[in-house]
Amino acid sequence: MTRGRLHSIETFGTVDGPGVRFVVFFQGCPMRCLYCHNPDTWDIENASLTLTAEETLAKMTRNLPFYKSGGITASGGEPLVQIDFLTELFTLAKAEGIHTCLDTSGATFRECDREKFDKLIALTDLVMLDIKHTDDSGHKSLTGRSAKAPLAFLDYLNEKGAKVRIRQVLVPGITDTEEQLTALGKIVASVKNLDKVEILPYHELGRVKYEKLGIDYPLKGVKALTDSDAKR
Repeated sequence: MTRGRLHSIETFGTVDGPGVRFVVFFQGCPMRCLYCHNPDTWDIENASLTLTAEETLAKMTRNLPFYKSGGITASGGEPLVQIDFLTELFTLAKAEGIHTCLDTSGATFRECDREKFDKLIALTDLVMLDIKHTDDSGHKSLTGRSAKAPLAFLDYLNEKGAKVRIRQVLVPGITDTEEQLTALGKIVASVKNLDKVEILPYHELGRVKYEKLGIDYPLKGVKALTDSDAKR
């Protein structure tokens, strides 16, 4: 029986998929996004919780009527780092008729693991895919990794007909340029089963975590995106 390494659980999530969500934050992430507001989720060994899929879902099902309009969301960190546990969790959720949502960067997608991804996506009602940056070099500068895996994952989701919600964090001077946003528009246009697009304004709320962890905050001097710029 697989035990998941988790950072935390939120019992009243309202921004992590449709309706009221039970949000499971997974520990471990291969990316090092400059704007990450959860650096405490990076190292998979630093899990606050270690639970089985049954134990995790039991925390939700005891209040199941509360989530009638929502469901369960796997977030992180990066849930796909623990794809076996995630698949077990979503298998149990679907058996209970619970709506399942995956919040991911797609960074761990590999064609050789297609069988595992096939099992997971068959159990997933909505994929919220974070497009960090559309340009490969820009993606590497922003996250430390290539954009090839996330974009290949989007191609895979299109092939499977999965419902996809595209998300992007707009960072002044990095992802809010006309060139980058035009490229994002082309990616959005390629999504065959598009749920919606969410523009998430960059903020500095995670800065205090960096200070507590003794990590230099990489975007010093970058101001939070204004509401008017986000709207534009």
